[in-house]
Amino acid sequence: MGIARIDREAYADPTAPGEDWSVVEIVPALALKAPVSLDVIKSDPSLSDLALLKRSRLSVVPVSKDHFDYLLDLSKTKLPARLDESREKPAKKTSQKA
Repeated sequence: MGIARIDREAYADPTAPGEDWSVVEIVPALALKAPVSLDVIKSDPSLSDLALLKRSRLSVVPVSKDHFDYLLDLSKTKLPARLDESREKPAKKTSQKA
């Protein structure tokens, strides 16, 4: 388990023509020191409004800064300065030719 960085924003999934599916390209950024299981997330009232629990079929979901920091605490992980500084940088935008 770990933290990933968005490398390319969502675009139409080329493997699902005619479907309303999207792809987001991510790259690994940091391994968590301790895993945070889905059972832990589901049982924690502080995380009850996490998008992962509301729309569980999504593999990539937005996470608020408060939830992100709380999940880091649960995982006993401190975010290195290099990643903390990049949290506000936008992902690369690329065009997709049809």
